[in-house]
Amino acid sequence: MPARVPMIEAYNNLLKLESFISATQQFEALVVYLASQGACLEQHGNIEQYLQTAGNELLRRLLQGHLDHRATHERPRQSVTGADGIRRTYCRQSVPRRLATVFGEVTVTRHAYQKRGHHSLYPMDQELNLSADKYSDGLRQRVAIESSKSSFDETVRSIAFNTGGAVPKRQSMQLVTKAAIDFEAFYQTRADQKESTSNLLVITTDAKGIVMHKEDLRETTKQAAAKQQHKLKSRLSPGEKANRKRMARVASVYTTPCFERTPEQIIRLNKAHNVKRPSITNKRIWASVERSSEQVIQEAMEEAIRRDPDQQRDWVVLVDGETSQLASIEAELKAQSLGATVIVDFIHVLEYLWKAARCFYSLDTDEIEQWVKGRGLKILQGKCVDVAAGMRRRATVEGLSQDRRKAVDTCANYLQKYRDYLKYDRYLEKGYPIATGVIEGACRHLINDRLGITGARWRLSSAEAILKIRSIRSSGDFEAYWEFHKKNERVRNHTSLYAKSQLLEAA
Repeated sequence: MPARVPMIEAYNNLLKLESFISATQQFEALVVYLASQGACLEQHGNIEQYLQTAGNELLRRLLQGHLDHRATHERPRQSVTGADGIRRTYCRQSVPRRLATVFGEVTVTRHAYQKRGHHSLYPMDQELNLSADKYSDGLRQRVAIESSKSSFDETVRSIAFNTGGAVPKRQSMQLVTKAAIDFEAFYQTRADQKESTSNLLVITTDAKGIVMHKEDLRETTKQAAAKQQHKLKSRLSPGEKANRKRMARVASVYTTPCFERTPEQIIRLNKAHNVKRPSITNKRIWASVERSSEQVIQEAMEEAIRRDPDQQRDWVVLVDGETSQLASIEAELKAQSLGATVIVDFIHVLEYLWKAARCFYSLDTDEIEQWVKGRGLKILQGKCVDVAAGMRRRATVEGLSQDRRKAVDTCANYLQKYRDYLKYDRYLEKGYPIATGVIEGACRHLINDRLGITGARWRLSSAEAILKIRSIRSSGDFEAYWEFHKKNERVRNHTSLYAKSQLLEAA
C-alpha cells in the first residue's frame, strides 16, 4: 500500500493541471469501459482493437496536454535575432500549427517573433525540433522504415492500421526522400573507422537494372527507348522491355578471416570435403541508381581506406566478368595507388562451363555433370588456359558446326580473356574468397525484393531514397543514422535561422 501512495498523489496532482484534463477523462473512460459488463462479454481480440484505437487517442491527448503545458510556460522575450542579424521585436503569442504524429493530430501553440518584411521565428519549434512540414519525427521514421520494406500503397495502409496517424501516398514518397538526405554525410563522418584486425578486407560490386519512368532513364537508354516500336498500345509485348531500365550499382565492403581450401573441397567430390566457412563481419552494403558506376566504386575504395588506411591487410576485390566494371576498378586502384587482388567470381565461370557442356552432352545426365566437375577442378588448379584449349580442340575433333559450338567458343574466350583474374590455385592457398555470394545477395535484397516489384516504374528521386534507406537498415546503421539525421534537421530547420548569440539564449 505505501508504494501506491506516491502514484495516487501524482495522479491527483495531474488532475489539477488544466492541460491534462482531456487525457485524464479519456483514461477514466477506458477504465470504466474495461470494467463494464459489456466489455466482459467481448472476445479478447475486440478488446485489443478497442484499446489500440482508444489507447492511441489517450496517447494523443497526453501529447497534446504536454504541448499545451509547455505553451503556458513559454515566456515572451523582448526580441529574437535571426541569422540575418535582424531583431524581431514584435511577439505574437499563441500561434498554432498542426502536427501529425503516430498517435494522431495535435496542435502546437507557440510564440512568433516578427519583423515586417522578414520571416518569423519560433523558438519553441527549435526546442521541439519540429520539421518544416506537418509530420512528426516518429511518423517520418515509420514511413521511412515501412516504405523501405514494401510499396508506398502498403506503407499508407500499414501506418493507418498500426498507428493513430495517416500519411497519403504522395507525402510518403516525399518524406522518404527527405529521410535519406543525410546518407553521404553520415558515412563521411566515419572517416576514423579503422579496424583492429589482420583479417581480409573484401570489396565487391555488381549492377542491377531498375525499371524507370522514361524521363529518368539515362540519356543513351532514353534515346534507344524512343526508337522502339510497340505491337500493343496498352502494354509491352515479350521482348519489348529492353531500354526500360536504369542500372543501379551495388557495393559491399566486409571483413572475413582467411580460409584455406583445396580445389577438391570447392568442387565437393565427396561429402568429406564439405567444410564450414567462417562468418563475415562489419559488412556494409549500399547501392545507387543516381550516381554513376565509377562514383560507387570510388566510394567502395574510400570505405576500404577508412577501415585500413595504411593497407596493412590483404585486400580482395570480388567481381563478375563485366568489362566496364573491371576497367573502372582497375582505374580506381591505380588512381589511388591501392594494392588489391582482383578476382573474377568462380560461379560465373561454372555457368559458362555448363553452357559449353551442353554442346557435348544431353541435359540431366551423369556425363555432363562429371565433365563440368572435371573442368571446374582443373580451373581451380590454375589451368584455365588448358581447359579453354581442350574444349576448343574437342569441338573441332567432333566436327561441331559454328552454331553448335558457339557456347564452347564463348566459354573458351571468357577463360582466356580473364585468365589473369582466374588464378584460383593461388587464391585458395592464401585463403581468399572466390565467389560473389555476398554481392549477389545484396542485389536481391536491396533491389529485387523492393524495387523489382512486378509492374513498378520508378522516379529517380524515390528509387534513390529507397535504396539509401534499405542500405542503411541492411548495414545495421539505421538508429545511428536517424540520430544523425535529426541533428542535421535541427540545423537546417532551426539553428541556421538564428544569430549565434541567440542560440545560446534559446538553448
